[in-house]
Amino acid sequence: MDLRNNRITVGELLDDPRSAAVFRRRFGKWMKHPMVAAGRSLTLGQLMELAGVYLPQKTIQDTWKELQAL
Repeated sequence: MDLRNNRITVGELLDDPRSAAVFRRRFGKWMKHPMVAAGRSLTLGQLMELAGVYLPQKTIQDTWKELQAL
């Protein structure tokens, strides 16, 4: 998948069934959190920075690699 140098938005990723499936599989119940909808305008790069506060770097990198491979 073309992540456009991590400038693709979260909304675009969630609207694509393939990448949405990656997020649902990896983050399950968290995908129903209200902040997910609020974060649709964030870029993937911004999301990765914010997620670094809450998630291990390996989880972020593994998810990024999986998205790239789509």
